[in-house]
Amino acid sequence: MWSFRRCLNTFTQESLKRWMHHCVRDTIFALSSGHGKCGVAVIRTSGPASQKALHLLTKWQSLPPPRQVKLASILCPRSGELLDRGLVVWFAGPNSFTGEDCCEYHVHGGPAVVSGVLQALGSLQMLRPAEPGEFTKRAFQNGKLELTEVEGLGDLIHAETEVQRRQALRQMSGELGQLYQRWSQQLIRALAHIEAFIDFSEDDNVEEGVLVAVDEVVEKLRKELEEHLEDNRRGERLRDGVQVVLAGATNAGKSSLLNVISQKPTAIVSSIPGTTRDVVEATLNIGGYPIILSDTAGLRDSEDPVEREGVRRAKRVGEADIVVAVIDVSNSLLSKETLLAYLKSLCFSLQGDGPRSIIVALNKVDLLSQKLCQECELPPVCLLSCHTGAGISNFLRILRDHLEAICGDPLQGGPSITQTRHRHHLTACLDALGRYNVHRQQDLVLSAEELRIAHRQLGAITGRVSAEEILDIIFSDFCIGK
Repeated sequence: MWSFRRCLNTFTQESLKRWMHHCVRDTIFALSSGHGKCGVAVIRTSGPASQKALHLLTKWQSLPPPRQVKLASILCPRSGELLDRGLVVWFAGPNSFTGEDCCEYHVHGGPAVVSGVLQALGSLQMLRPAEPGEFTKRAFQNGKLELTEVEGLGDLIHAETEVQRRQALRQMSGELGQLYQRWSQQLIRALAHIEAFIDFSEDDNVEEGVLVAVDEVVEKLRKELEEHLEDNRRGERLRDGVQVVLAGATNAGKSSLLNVISQKPTAIVSSIPGTTRDVVEATLNIGGYPIILSDTAGLRDSEDPVEREGVRRAKRVGEADIVVAVIDVSNSLLSKETLLAYLKSLCFSLQGDGPRSIIVALNKVDLLSQKLCQECELPPVCLLSCHTGAGISNFLRILRDHLEAICGDPLQGGPSITQTRHRHHLTACLDALGRYNVHRQQDLVLSAEELRIAHRQLGAITGRVSAEEILDIIFSDFCIGK
């Protein structure tokens, strides 16, 4: 009965923690809208003293109806001085963002007004300033959000492109958490059945066929996890930005192309070879997809130690998702054979472990004669001129197609992994399921422990790990302990 008692002991400890957590709860306040001058600023309080603070700042004798906007004179609770006339919204717990009593003060967004209201709230002894992210933390602690939804909310706040917004909204809606929660429930049930077989099979209350059903559940879950992890990191790339690197020889026009795409002088452009000696980055929005565009040092042999270091860093761009090979086609020695040979050499030197794709951009086509362009029989690549702007729109269209192929549409298919933390725990969960199969024929206790580890890894993603769920299933699925 050791496993059952361990679950019961864990359950007792978790119940004690929850009881202590609910016993100690103060009231917090903070500016919830952006800083700086604005038309309207929102100041929020959350906690049991929100009601008293509202009475002191408005002199209202009763609470306004929940979720209804009321005009109020907001006063200093000590001097009675009028601080502002604004709107007040009361949210009675648990029907609020944090699950607690909350109040929002919508005041004019001038710095003096905001500072005055914050000082008035800070003068009340039962209130304290909120720590960073504490409102969302309380929403999680009170069961209003689970961890993946919290992370989706954070991604939505920081989303800079349209596609990032779509992915963040989908995660904040709870779809990713629901997937992991479904897997977690399957593991809980499987673990409960094994625990029951270990503890009660001698009493003939649990049949051996239960273990066969557990094996089937574990195998199905293992396959689903493998498919989920084999996503080429599209969700993480979309969240953090796709790495796009401009590479090529000196004076090929890499820095000029960076400046044209970013529409500002991000990199220094000069006719002197070897001007760029370090990696210059710009964060851009290409068709709704976020990219981190990097200009690198020209690839050539150099005696300058600083330039050699720049070339060494440029050759490490094999870690990039997309490499744009920029080539100067104004060279009088250009031919189809030499061009193809250079492309093969360039792609080989940059490949490393292999970027997802390579785009070839032939720059300075404005310097080529029409006759030479026909004689070269150039392969299907991007022809452009940073000087005249010709071909830039076509290049951006091709780049967007590559981005869409890498990241996909976040609204299509199953939800994507968006955090390195998720991938770490999912991989650990998959490893534990693999070890379950190893121990299955030798030691059921070790097999149960591997399922417990797998469940704990999934729970670490959503923030829900509880032995109480296992106990509930043991008593609901089996007639034990009547």
